[in-house]
Amino acid sequence: MKILVTIGRGGTGKSSFTALMAKCFIEAGQSPLLLVDADPDQNLAEMLGVDLKEAGKATIADLLVSTFIEQGGTTVGVPPTQRIESRIWESGLYESQNFDFLAVGTKWVEGCYCMPNSALKGALESLTKNYRFVLVDSPAGLENLNRRITSHVNDIFDILDHSKKSMDHVKRAYKIAKEVDMKFENFYLIGGYRFPEKLGNVAEAELKFKYLGKIAEDEQLDDYVLSGKSLLDLPKDNPAYLSVQKILQNLGYL
Repeated sequence: MKILVTIGRGGTGKSSFTALMAKCFIEAGQSPLLLVDADPDQNLAEMLGVDLKEAGKATIADLLVSTFIEQGGTTVGVPPTQRIESRIWESGLYESQNFDFLAVGTKWVEGCYCMPNSALKGALESLTKNYRFVLVDSPAGLENLNRRITSHVNDIFDILDHSKKSMDHVKRAYKIAKEVDMKFENFYLIGGYRFPEKLGNVAEAELKFKYLGKIAEDEQLDDYVLSGKSLLDLPKDNPAYLSVQKILQNLGYL
């Protein structure tokens, strides 16, 4: 099982990259596959054609609140990890023919949330063992990912735009990953749609991380995102899809 995490500033294309990775793995028959939307903006579901409300599913945050806060009591009877794991299976896991999907959500309560977070992490460690790949669309920083979801990932992909803030974000994200003791094997750079290809070597030299290429700028992809269409339905000759496929092939994943 491999955990691949995509991070980046808002608007760089990280959710699109995650969805296109999913399409690559699906087309290559690399299943079972779990997609996790850990970004508060929650764009990934739409890009995968998932409507949690219509499917009668809840975000993990809502399940945590209802299980450990609203219902009261957390230490009596069934252990906390088992309690939340059963709720995730029943009410949080969206299942489709080609992938499963979870949304972390944004509803958090004030005060110490250590025990529910610990229970969630334990439950997800058990759940993710069933998948070949776990793809996580994460917020810009990695501290919440480390605390609530997992403390070990295989690859981190930081999506760049052509700005100093994007470069600074990479430095900050790597620093945070080290500070919170997140274990990872590789930290990669990927250019977003509008990142100039010629700056790839510059970013690699300045940031000291391997640059893998960029997501091809594509009007059809823009149209799908703007109209809320699933990126999984993009044709197989779509340039953006092919650019992500090439990145994964070069990494040996396809």
